[in-house]
Amino acid sequence: MRRYDLITPEGTRDFLYEECALKRMVETRTRQIFKSMGYTRVITPGLEFLDVFNLNSRYFPQEELCKLTDNKGRLIVVRPDSTMPIARVVATRMKDAALPLRLYYTQPVWNFAPSLKGKSTEVNQTGIELIGSSARMADVEVISAALSVLSTVGKDVPKPFPVQYSLELGDVRIFRELMHRLSATPSLKEEIRSLIEAKNYPALNDVLDQLGNNPITSSLRRLPTLFGGEEVFDRAAEVFRDERIQKILDSMKELYRTVCSIRKDANVIVDLGLVNKTDYYTGLVIKGYLEGYGEEVISGGRYDMLLSEFGYDVPAVGMAVNVDAVAAVIGRKYTPHPAPADVLIVTEEGCEALAVQKAEELREQGLCVEHALRPEDAEDYARSRNIPKVLLISGTQTKEVDIHE
Repeated sequence: MRRYDLITPEGTRDFLYEECALKRMVETRTRQIFKSMGYTRVITPGLEFLDVFNLNSRYFPQEELCKLTDNKGRLIVVRPDSTMPIARVVATRMKDAALPLRLYYTQPVWNFAPSLKGKSTEVNQTGIELIGSSARMADVEVISAALSVLSTVGKDVPKPFPVQYSLELGDVRIFRELMHRLSATPSLKEEIRSLIEAKNYPALNDVLDQLGNNPITSSLRRLPTLFGGEEVFDRAAEVFRDERIQKILDSMKELYRTVCSIRKDANVIVDLGLVNKTDYYTGLVIKGYLEGYGEEVISGGRYDMLLSEFGYDVPAVGMAVNVDAVAAVIGRKYTPHPAPADVLIVTEEGCEALAVQKAEELREQGLCVEHALRPEDAEDYARSRNIPKVLLISGTQTKEVDIHE
């Protein structure tokens, strides 16, 4: 029988010092941004009952969930998403709290989507949820948080370096209006959505050919091509001659202009083909990209109907940052190194208690202190680790040696 005790499951990996330090850097920076905007941290369990992700709308296909059973035989899952557990928390424990609620999180999610084969199953995320407001300012606030994260990548290192970024804005209501009018099976509609998201034009045309040539299929063919700057809205007006869709486009145009004015140097793109798989989004969708990383590092949007599925009907908008991806981008230009200890204590046998007391005293002063476990090699060890001072403790005597003298 083959043993798997020396490897990790597919899609997971170990993170060593440098990677941990980079992830910590990203988490610290995003936490500073979120807290400065009035967001408070929440933590949800890594394990949730299957029912949390098995609502009427079935946002997460069963095959993508890692399922377990508890000691009572109830089905539980390893958390594939943070927004839905936070929606559960708000609808139960925070239902009487004053709105709006500004919450942030930093925690991993696990997703076994077949389309992610060869990629990470476990992803460390940090993000925000702004719950209880349908105002356009709420959308702008979340987008501005995303821009703050993207624009500060590479700036928290000893030698700051620029990282080019872009932010895409879309609105799923356009796609849903077209899907509502399309005569097709749910599975075929999902296939169309997937092809539009991937901008797979040949395959999309093949599928739409099966449904005939009509205004809806013609609009769907054009949808993934409608991306770029403000000119997209003029091109879209030629494609969608519909009052409801035009109203959505007008609202998007105003939002686009607002976002562009927040940061004059920001690369903001309109993409009407943004149709996220997690279909609890009801309007705005956003994706953020960093130079050198082929997939989005930020994703989010408005989800006004999700909390109602937990019995609390309030609007919400949020976004999540892929911490691992941002850390990987920084790691291509900066490698963190462990800071050396300030003091190495060398102790004579029988004086261990005194050495520990002295170490605690120094640590209270903010110093990093190590104990020498091979006293005979202590000075060589200190030099190899760049520890500047060695403290020799023998009986009641203490002697300090400066290694660099």
